[in-house]
Amino acid sequence: MPTPRTRPDYTADERTQLLGWLDMHRSIIHWKCEGLSDEDAHRSVLPSSPLMTAAGLVAHMRWVEHCWFEVMLLDRPSDINPQFGDVEDADMQVEGIPLSRLLEEYDRQCAVSNEVLASLSLDDTGRNTEFKAGAASVRWVMLHMIEETARHAGHLDAIRELLDGEKGYF
Repeated sequence: MPTPRTRPDYTADERTQLLGWLDMHRSIIHWKCEGLSDEDAHRSVLPSSPLMTAAGLVAHMRWVEHCWFEVMLLDRPSDINPQFGDVEDADMQVEGIPLSRLLEEYDRQCAVSNEVLASLSLDDTGRNTEFKAGAASVRWVMLHMIEETARHAGHLDAIRELLDGEKGYF
């Protein structure tokens, strides 16, 4: 079950606030997909961005979580992540994969990301030396992931309204 869409406490410590904001935006990703049929989840509504579908964005978010928390911070292998392949936007190419499966994969990846976060301090830095971003601190990665997740939640908000008129602010 997704995390409730609530903001972290105003006086919580830094780690609790950062994870709270990230979890809230992760939950909004779920909320924007509630009630979508697989057909609508895979339907493109933006002519210049045909892969930016609800399903494509959920898949993208799964792989972004994997990239930053596992590959950049822990230097785990990147070979399973389509973002590191030769095909542009391969992580968003999910035709025929049910939205429910994509959301489950996203949830599992977020759980792994949270395990990674629990094992590191905010001041720790990534272990990946192949990419410049691999030297980012955990704090930087969390802030970036809040930005990335919120930005794509906004895309999902617009896509959802174009698909079926559903809208709402968390």
